[in-house]
Amino acid sequence: MNLPNYLTFARILMVPILVVVLMTRVQHHQIIGAVVFWIASITDFYDGYFARKYRQITVLGKLLDPLADKLLISAALISLIELDKTPAWMAFIILSREMAITGLRGIASEEGITIAADSMGKWKLGAQIAAISCLIFGPVLDGWLFLWTGLPVFQQWSVAIFFRGALHTTEPWGLFVGFGQILMWVALVLAVWSAVNYFRAFWLKVGDRILKGTSRLTGDEGAERTEKD
Repeated sequence: MNLPNYLTFARILMVPILVVVLMTRVQHHQIIGAVVFWIASITDFYDGYFARKYRQITVLGKLLDPLADKLLISAALISLIELDKTPAWMAFIILSREMAITGLRGIASEEGITIAADSMGKWKLGAQIAAISCLIFGPVLDGWLFLWTGLPVFQQWSVAIFFRGALHTTEPWGLFVGFGQILMWVALVLAVWSAVNYFRAFWLKVGDRILKGTSRLTGDEGAERTEKD
């Protein structure tokens, strides 16, 4: 074990805390939930940073880091559905993308191939973190700013009216909540876009083997093992 792995484990342990805080709607749950989510997101940056800086990249870290990211984003999105901050269909598409890419990575790994994450995937994760942050903490921040300034833009954002029908929500939006809804759309588009890019890279490297039957997954290796057993 090393520092990067400890940070990754800490991020995994913060996932149930985030869910309990948001789902049970404890007092100040939006503030507490946002802080927990931000701390977990920060560990996502620093575990990779320290692993590269001190050359502590391990197989365990490679396996746990993407798992921790997916658990954190999944927990946050499911909690936002419960809080009626984002539609279930949108979260379903994003989470389905994550599961599909995980499956493709498993297949590629079985073939001895590593497909590096592209920049689109990093932008997608950044958009997700920004959107979730705005949707969790945005209502509180909008409320504070409206009390301090009295500006109606923090009470109800006129542009948000255009999106309400598509998102099936009747809650008045402030400025930051509206940004969160738009950023969620951005995250959705980037998720689908990066999934297409990943599938294309996967097919270029593995597709020919699968079609020709020379892949480990489509060959007779499994049958031979069964006969030996």
